[in-house]
Amino acid sequence: QVQLVESGGGLVQAGGSLRLSCAASGRTFSRNAMAWFRQAPGQERECVAVIDWSGGYTQYTDSVKGRFTISRASPKNMVDLLMNSLQTEATAVYFCAASIIAIAGPISRYDYWGQGAQVTVSS
Repeated sequence: QVQLVESGGGLVQAGGSLRLSCAASGRTFSRNAMAWFRQAPGQERECVAVIDWSGGYTQYTDSVKGRFTISRASPKNMVDLLMNSLQTEATAVYFCAASIIAIAGPISRYDYWGQGAQVTVSS
């Protein structure tokens, strides 16, 4: 059974930092892109950051560029999201996802999802 399990969410003050981690089990994702999505109440799920199969290419949504960093750890079945200078707008449930392809693609390409981790940024 394939599982993605997020950890590291919580409550942080604006300007602070959090690191989210995602551990995958049940199969290897060494040849798959992985990503972090987030969904705030009443809003659509958006892709925050993507990392390709090699770890050599990353992509971020504009609102987090320069503040968030996605990385994947050997043997590439773990992916982290370091979030710095957090703003209240970052409050959402964050989901780890694994794609069926090796590079960044549309949300429809992500077949495997974690249960989500709540991140709350207070002012």
